[in-house]
Amino acid sequence: MKKYSLLFLITGALSLNGMAQKDFNKWSLEVNGGFNKPMGPLTPGYLSPTLNLGHADLGARYMFNEYFGFKGNLGVGSFSEVSGESPEFNTDYIYISAQGVANFGRMLNFESFSKKITLLGHLGAGGGRMRFDEPASYSFVEPDYYYLITSGITSLYSLTERIAISGDISVNVNGRQTYTFDGNAFNAPVQPDPPTNPFVHATGTWWTGTIGLNFYLGKAEQHADWYIAADKYATKEELAEAINGIKDMLKDSDGDSVSDYLDKEPNTPTGARVGFNGVTLDSDSDGTPDHLDKCPFIPGPSSTAGCPVEEIKEQVDYLRKAINDGFVNVYFGFDSSKPLAYSVSAASYVANFLQKNPGVKLEVKGYADELGGDNYNIKLSEKRAKAVYDILVAAGIDPSRLTYKGYGEDTSVDKSSADARQMARRTSFEIK
Repeated sequence: MKKYSLLFLITGALSLNGMAQKDFNKWSLEVNGGFNKPMGPLTPGYLSPTLNLGHADLGARYMFNEYFGFKGNLGVGSFSEVSGESPEFNTDYIYISAQGVANFGRMLNFESFSKKITLLGHLGAGGGRMRFDEPASYSFVEPDYYYLITSGITSLYSLTERIAISGDISVNVNGRQTYTFDGNAFNAPVQPDPPTNPFVHATGTWWTGTIGLNFYLGKAEQHADWYIAADKYATKEELAEAINGIKDMLKDSDGDSVSDYLDKEPNTPTGARVGFNGVTLDSDSDGTPDHLDKCPFIPGPSSTAGCPVEEIKEQVDYLRKAINDGFVNVYFGFDSSKPLAYSVSAASYVANFLQKNPGVKLEVKGYADELGGDNYNIKLSEKRAKAVYDILVAAGIDPSRLTYKGYGEDTSVDKSSADARQMARRTSFEIK
């Protein structure tokens, strides 16, 4: 029986080895040896060692995934007495079982502290046979056949991708056990006289403790015991491709200070004044972009570079209205008091207006979006106003004609919109 059962387990494992999925291997062979301990029943006066060296088992295991699987197990061994304290006995056993397996190590994320340790739980059923050697009272009768319920815990330590060392403790409960483990009494509360099988169908309990090796089969690098789906790292080629993609997104092909992935007009002419989305500005909506419009705030045909055909005496009023109505703004990045490059030209327009109108005074008004605390945003908006104030002074405007103030949050925009919040990070101007 030992020979055929062993052959069945090995052949089954090898023949199905090719079914392992490509991410991880599913099959393994297990070889273990160690101790056993029959807890009871034992005939009164008979004792067994706490650690009786005399157990070995062989198993084949298949994992459906990294969490669950099943295994077949063949075990052999013998029970014997405590030398010098018990009458002699020797009982040989053999059993076979089928068990479900759960990988507790993966379920409990053991990889967070070690990728070489895991814990398996197993539970199943099978059947076995005990045979009693002389001088057992019932050594002459047919062997005792029983069914088996078994459960246990197996710890694994990975030595290589193909081998792991194991330690297992299993508890076994025999059903329909006719004799005591030593074979000198019936497994019954009262011994029949004359001795006849009482057919009480009683149970027997014993445990095993073993150490052994697991051999992993398959072509993949890892077995399911150690496979961690989230632990798949990108290759150097994949990382290089991702980095190059980011670099492409951050390119500013037209040099307008707006990255290509945000730029809705990625081919803006050099020197063009653009908005935060990279689109060329046309403040007076006359069809001539600001960088080509000699009168950017007064509508006019392109034939006269965006200026009216006739001189308009109220030009100053148009410019004043454009500035006061918020068409001229300097924008800032998130949590920054440094003007965005694409909008610095707005300060140049204001400086040009002030130079042509020396009697005009102006206030620089700073704003922030609604993210952050009120006090912080007041200070940030004032820093923004001061930054633009400094630009105007550097452009030659007398500081006595200028004032600046931070007004804090601009609550007129939709704070849930990223684009709207960008519009709020600005300085505006008011002519006094």
